[in-house]
Amino acid sequence: MVKAQFTGGGMREMGSISHHVIAGRWFMVFASLLIMSVAGATYMFGSYSGDVKSSLGYDQTTLNLLSTFKDLGSNVGVISGLINEISPPWVVLLIGATMNFSGYFMIWLAVTGKIQKPALWQMCLYICIGANSQTFANTGGLVTCVKNFPESRGVVLGLLKGFVGLSGAIITQLYHAIYGHDSRSLILFIGWLPAAVSIVFLRTVRIMKVVRQANEPKMFYKFLYISLGLAGFLMIIIIIQNSFRFSKPEFVGSASVVVILLFAPFLVVFKEELNVWKTKQEAVNNIIMIPPVKIVTEAPNTSHLPPLPEKEVSCLRTVFTPPGRGEDFTILQALFSIDMLILFTTTTFGVGGTLTAIDNLGQIGRSLGYPTTSITTFVSLVSIWNYLGRVSSGFLSEILLTKYKFPRPLMLTLVLFLSCVGQLLIAFGVPNSLYISSVIMGFCFGAQWPLIFAIISELFGLKYYSTLYNLGAGASPVGSYILNVVVAGHLYDKEAMRQLRAKGIVRKDGEDLICTGIECYKISFLIITATTLFGCLISLILVIRTKKFYGGDIYKKFREVTEVSSTATEMVVPPSTTALPPVPPAERNMMEVDNK
Repeated sequence: MVKAQFTGGGMREMGSISHHVIAGRWFMVFASLLIMSVAGATYMFGSYSGDVKSSLGYDQTTLNLLSTFKDLGSNVGVISGLINEISPPWVVLLIGATMNFSGYFMIWLAVTGKIQKPALWQMCLYICIGANSQTFANTGGLVTCVKNFPESRGVVLGLLKGFVGLSGAIITQLYHAIYGHDSRSLILFIGWLPAAVSIVFLRTVRIMKVVRQANEPKMFYKFLYISLGLAGFLMIIIIIQNSFRFSKPEFVGSASVVVILLFAPFLVVFKEELNVWKTKQEAVNNIIMIPPVKIVTEAPNTSHLPPLPEKEVSCLRTVFTPPGRGEDFTILQALFSIDMLILFTTTTFGVGGTLTAIDNLGQIGRSLGYPTTSITTFVSLVSIWNYLGRVSSGFLSEILLTKYKFPRPLMLTLVLFLSCVGQLLIAFGVPNSLYISSVIMGFCFGAQWPLIFAIISELFGLKYYSTLYNLGAGASPVGSYILNVVVAGHLYDKEAMRQLRAKGIVRKDGEDLICTGIECYKISFLIITATTLFGCLISLILVIRTKKFYGGDIYKKFREVTEVSSTATEMVVPPSTTALPPVPPAERNMMEVDNK
């Protein structure tokens, strides 16, 4: 234990290196990365939906309804946002951990037959509660990091949301190592693992003083390189596992590598925090002690002045008189602004379309005649490219915005347009094109989120970002319900019934509806493509409206209130005496005598 003592306005003691590392800014980022790496259980619905469908006797429309409540829970996080406005992040994380375990544990009990078959509304409630825990993890971890690193918000959002995108593949590797191929146990696993990780780091994730650091981008790039290595390993091991049947010891080996890569950022954090600790110690030792000088100033007499009137304005009266873009909007000002309405509409049709494709990917593969191993590959490809889309849009949009003033809404428009290509490939059932479609859908779905959340923080400020972040995410389940249940699920069941009638087969109650062929999803994805193109046009309106704003310096106000340091730590500056009045000769002589 190395300790240093110094005097500066009283005796203080610098804590041990271990305490300094755990209490540091970068360990907080590392903790958030781990929380996010297991917070994407909602993206694994395709891996256990078959068990839910077969054990509870659901048809495709009912299963899609369950999927919609999953999407509703995972995206409507207004409650978590409001709680975070009035309580520290650890409270939000603890509530999320409790909800995560409760929701998925009840689903596991139902699927394994340990309790009586629940009513449909109960299953919808269970999955909604379990999925809603993801918004608490995002609000507690991701929103806190954005507030702590406001000038790197695009990078932070891309990196942390990227780990959420990888979480499906990460959890799959760990699950096989622990439970083997028992797919029902996967539901139990995604119930207790995210809850345990959040509880471990409850007090680590917290709001910290914003300090501009010269090496801040380098640190995030180091985290990015490690995450790319993790994504690359997951991609390779998934391909190998789909080609050869792994035994449990082999799954344990691959899972061990995943765990090592997950904890690799801690080495970067420890090295950086050690440098911070040493730099602070050197700065402390170099502080020049200045003898105290008593300065007496006479305050002006204001007793004859009348008291200043205090004018309180109701928040309801300022709803339609918001501040300029980039300033701190109130929740109501942002909610009723035209920019938020445009962004909400874009998210509804854009994210809703890609989410429908992802949720139905397994069923699409089966209807087009792909083997089971290929369907597993699709789910894995979506997870990997979901990650790549998130980190790419986060880092690339930050670089283009900083260097070339390239607006984030325009990048969002381009991502939506790209997703239309994948949707058309599904609609027309091009042979072997589902591999390409899964890559495009995963990438575009991932790329949309960092852009949407960064745009919200830039247009409406960070003061109420916890709530506004979750309001923006609430558009996704709206689009998912319309496109997934009303369109895709209904048309799938309609085509399946038509095929049964053509074969002269009468469907029994509770019997699974199976549709085969291109027609199962053709009309659905033509409609989805049309709605996504409409979302592109709406997004272009936001591009035009915010062109002037993004052409300026949107981070200027943060540079004005933070200090720049050439090292990784906050700059320790000795007290300045330039502003002090000269000491009279008589007092100077007395000070010299005292010093002697």
